[in-house]
Amino acid sequence: MITQPVTPNPAGGDAVVLRHALIPVHGYGIAVATVVRMLDPEGKGAARMLVPQEQIPYGAQPVLVAESTVYGAVCVENMLRGWGSLPRPWLVLVADAPIPPAPAARYRIRALGERLAGVARLPYLPVLRAVEGAEEALEYKDVRVAAQKLRRQMEGR
Repeated sequence: MITQPVTPNPAGGDAVVLRHALIPVHGYGIAVATVVRMLDPEGKGAARMLVPQEQIPYGAQPVLVAESTVYGAVCVENMLRGWGSLPRPWLVLVADAPIPPAPAARYRIRALGERLAGVARLPYLPVLRAVEGAEEALEYKDVRVAAQKLRRQMEGR
């Protein structure tokens, strides 16, 4: 019998079903760490980043995380070329500046839309430049508001 993957609860108690398996398309940084915590607000393991070459756990929604740059869009395209028959992933685009993405990035992401379960956009969050970690980032109201919007968008509410 195949069951949903579970993540041990670091605080003890019951294990948590892994809902989101995050894949950073061009490196790990504070934005990826913050997206993991945004999708796992209680910090119990409902979302986690996959390590390189790790398979997507059965039942978990794959989530690609990229910056909203042309380079980020190219990396997403390259990853999707080899995606195969895996479930279509969500794409979380993290704004790298307080301006809209470059036209080439917008066009490329729009062209990839059929290969994605959905595209969620995080606004530029300047506080991410000044925090030591994702836990500290979530202390700021603008990050918490962005997290709520991200969860609502990905859960279809």
